[in-house]
Amino acid sequence: MTHDHPDHLDAKTIKELSTDKTILVASPVCAESLPDAHILANGQTGEFAGLKIEAVPAYNLVHKRPDGIAFHPKGDGDGFVIAFGDKRVYVAGDTENVPEMSRLGHIDVAFLPMNLPYTMTPEMVANAAKTIQPTILYPYHYSGTDPLALVNLLKDDKGIEVRIRDLR
Repeated sequence: MTHDHPDHLDAKTIKELSTDKTILVASPVCAESLPDAHILANGQTGEFAGLKIEAVPAYNLVHKRPDGIAFHPKGDGDGFVIAFGDKRVYVAGDTENVPEMSRLGHIDVAFLPMNLPYTMTPEMVANAAKTIQPTILYPYHYSGTDPLALVNLLKDDKGIEVRIRDLR
């Protein structure tokens, strides 16, 4: 689990769906809700069921609550790079286009959030995609944001295939 907001962490549903073979990997803020999870803080890696998982920072730089506190403070949440075989998948969690993305290296498939005011604008997602250069990009969490705005912003980047799915 990337962080402890209820749209990302539903402990009751996780418990109902889990079996004795279920392996959970979560950010530190999820530890209390998921006592059986393997906790990875930003920068940590682990191997679980043959998957190498790296926790990367997920946070807001720009979008904040009226009191000035970020919707997702630095250090609370994780994004995860999941490697298997020769493929690397980046699930960004709730984040903006943070500088740490430039250090991710090759990404085959990226899942990037696009949901104001909590995560990124289409322009921020396009910037993040241009930084990490995934082969395939799935925007998610886009609620009222038109995903075709992102498609238009990346139309000239032939190396990035944007795939839109109804993930609302």
